[in-house]
Amino acid sequence: MIKPDVVSDDGNSNENHKSKKKTRLGERFRGFLPVVVDLETGGFNSETDALLELAMVILDMDDDGTLFIQDQVHAHIEPFEGANLEPAALEFTGIDPYHPLRMAEKEKDALARMFKPVRDAIKHHGCNRAVLVGHNAHFDLGFLNQATKRSGIKRTPFHPFSCFDTATLGGLAFGQTVLARACAAAGLKFDHGEAHSARYDADLTAQLFCEIVNRWRDLGGWNPHQDSAGQ
Repeated sequence: MIKPDVVSDDGNSNENHKSKKKTRLGERFRGFLPVVVDLETGGFNSETDALLELAMVILDMDDDGTLFIQDQVHAHIEPFEGANLEPAALEFTGIDPYHPLRMAEKEKDALARMFKPVRDAIKHHGCNRAVLVGHNAHFDLGFLNQATKRSGIKRTPFHPFSCFDTATLGGLAFGQTVLARACAAAGLKFDHGEAHSARYDADLTAQLFCEIVNRWRDLGGWNPHQDSAGQ
């Protein structure tokens, strides 16, 4: 069983965790750090199908509660040994898994490299763990959890089952659940020619999530100054 890095404040404890003063972002989501994740795969089955691309966008928040993109990490990933590759999935994404110019990494190496800045951000913001933000997020979380398990990584910075879903949030905020349509409704430019790469889709998903969170604050749904005064 994969365990999270640290303790949440819901009583599910894995190890002792010294609390640190939370930043504005650390306060915003009850000690969870939202990290936007997108991936491209060789099919729909997380247990059998290859993980081919992975991108993570790390967010930050200013003193007025404006959420924004801080950094991004991404990787092209080698199919694990015995991985299934569905021709229809590869045709859809346009990925050639064995192209020499992909500069692909092994799953374990990519995850270890990408988890480090996530852990650093968790520590910086005084959070307990990261929570995955994705478009149809449970799909991404399922593949990420399986890749972590296959890689023999004992602890993950991400919550094992909780996530924020921009498909649901986009439906609430804009009446749109398709990423491209939700972005258009939010006034974000979406390039269909760049879509279906993990790096691009993660960036647009992050922009959409920030837009929704910031609009909610502007409408009075969350007052960062009132929150900090109540600490």
